[in-house]
Amino acid sequence: MNDLVLKGGRIVDPSQGLDRVADIAFAGGKVAAIGNGLTGKDTRDASGKIVSPGLIDLHTHVYWGGTSLGVEAELLARTGGVTTFIDAGSAGPGNFHGFRRHVIEPSPVRILPYLNVAFPGIFAFSKTVMVGENVDMRLIDAREAVRVGREHKDVVLGIKVRVGRSASGDSGVKPLDIALDVAEELGLPVMAHLDAPPPSRREVVDRLRPGDILTHCFRPFPNAPVRPDGRVRDEILAARARGVIFDIGHGGGSFGFGTTRAMLAAGFLPDVISSDVHVISIEGPAFDLLTTMSKFLCLGVDLATVIKLSTGNAANAIKRPDLGTLKVGAIGEATVIDEVSGSFDYTDCIGESMIGTKRLVSAGVVLAGRWWHPA
Repeated sequence: MNDLVLKGGRIVDPSQGLDRVADIAFAGGKVAAIGNGLTGKDTRDASGKIVSPGLIDLHTHVYWGGTSLGVEAELLARTGGVTTFIDAGSAGPGNFHGFRRHVIEPSPVRILPYLNVAFPGIFAFSKTVMVGENVDMRLIDAREAVRVGREHKDVVLGIKVRVGRSASGDSGVKPLDIALDVAEELGLPVMAHLDAPPPSRREVVDRLRPGDILTHCFRPFPNAPVRPDGRVRDEILAARARGVIFDIGHGGGSFGFGTTRAMLAAGFLPDVISSDVHVISIEGPAFDLLTTMSKFLCLGVDLATVIKLSTGNAANAIKRPDLGTLKVGAIGEATVIDEVSGSFDYTDCIGESMIGTKRLVSAGVVLAGRWWHPA
């Protein structure tokens, strides 16, 4: 007997090229069947709703209580439909053990972390205090980063580094070079944040290797990936050709409608849609992953692609093909989504507004093959 059946939803699973109305059953913590007339101990009506693989947010900050920018993953999962949170370097070698023991291990939803190359992680990030962790190079110890990365190799996905005027100040690109050395020593990828120059976009992008992630990839000027004439910059095209992964990382200052329209018009989709949700951006303009996905839907990206960039592609970016799919036998995780029509005011990170006609809203999630109700 199946533990749970979602009845009559529109199942959209790009990993299988699947987009049809059907039932989906879960048993023993896994996807058991997709078809018609399925029965189970717990049956839920999903008619009129979208059933997607569990959403994966590739860029979040969920070290709640241990860092000033952290938000609570469980609360956000209940309201925002995410089943896997990738923490983008909230903790560094000095506090990673606390993050693991007090947040990651007890969490009812999956949290997979990047280790920040800076010893304290992102330690001073708020509306009133903002100090980049890489402004002072004394806060980076490559050997400590390698030691902690090895100690926690069963959970650490890669090395996170933030560079730019806010994050690294006069240190420029040097923290990225150290992060790349640490990552090479550990055999892991890097996720690189880039804000306003210095360093320049080219200095950062040219250093990234296949499998490394450039987050905030559609940021507005300066350090935007597109020229004023609408052509994608050469170093961006070269990076994609060699296998660098381009992640949205919306956040509070890293996503522009103008940049996004130009990149989409040039045929350059991001590889992954993520929210960069933290204590500031959760109040807007990012809010959560579904809001960021909604913006792409309203900019003309089709639903199946939007879901692919928030599920299977994110899973591929972290080398977890067991996630982001509803194939029979896969981990039993799904997000149930309402696609609401109306007039919705969306804002980017520089204050530009866009009126959209669609909004994606969480109607609940399935975790471990069982219904996990929304707030």
